[in-house]
Amino acid sequence: MSDSSPTRIDRRFADLAKEGRAALAAFVMAGDPDIATSLEILKALPKAGADVIEVGMPFTDPMADGPAIQAAGLRALAAGTTLIKTLRLVADFRAGDQTTPIVLMGYYNPIYVHGVEAFLHDAKIAGVDGLIVVDLPPEEDAELCLPALKAGLNFIRLATPTTDAARLPAVLANTSGFVYYVSITGTTGAATPDFSQTAAAVERIKRHTSLPVAVGFGVKSAQTAAAIAAHADGVVVGSAIVEALRASLDAAGKATPRTVPAVAELIADIAKGVRQAAPARA
Repeated sequence: MSDSSPTRIDRRFADLAKEGRAALAAFVMAGDPDIATSLEILKALPKAGADVIEVGMPFTDPMADGPAIQAAGLRALAAGTTLIKTLRLVADFRAGDQTTPIVLMGYYNPIYVHGVEAFLHDAKIAGVDGLIVVDLPPEEDAELCLPALKAGLNFIRLATPTTDAARLPAVLANTSGFVYYVSITGTTGAATPDFSQTAAAVERIKRHTSLPVAVGFGVKSAQTAAAIAAHADGVVVGSAIVEALRASLDAAGKATPRTVPAVAELIADIAKGVRQAAPARA
């Protein structure tokens, strides 16, 4: 029997809907640039204004990621980050924060190697709330999506500008938590979205689902976040955070005293943009 009680993700979006504003979801790569710094960054995100945290599971062949997030994954792998260490990182964060939703984002291969049942059990124990697995289409729902839902984890699906009316129902069928709308065609961090097209796409998706719709890919500043927050239920920032982190590292790619503040300051700035957009979300 499925665990259908509300997750932290469900509760957070419901609370923010009552406040009349969009959620800010922040993506960071687990273990970038090292596990200890990664934990400090996770702890800093909610204080800086992140409402949801997406934690990347580093993988050797990240086909949907642009150069910034690919480089973050390589830094994390070089620092010895594994799926087990990623789950431990979430558990360590959860020890001090019981309310901020955590979504693991990545590819199916590391989960498959770990074992689906063991992974879902370990993720739940660690305090994970949802999964985004970019290379598992709806046709493969029996692999991970349905077992995840049964375990009480949200399974968040990506919709894109190329997801047409015939395909959308399949994409939405077993999605839960929120729908992640990819606002550009291409890899993460590659371009700036066309806001009028994004608004129309969010509206189209909402005609088919009651789930919140969060928009990501191409959000780089408070201005772009505000433009998206005016029409969407959530704004996802990833490459810009990872770039701010990278720029703070020393010549050897190691953390410096600027690393955690660099990420926190960017999130605080983008959070302002998201919150200022609230009146436009009538």
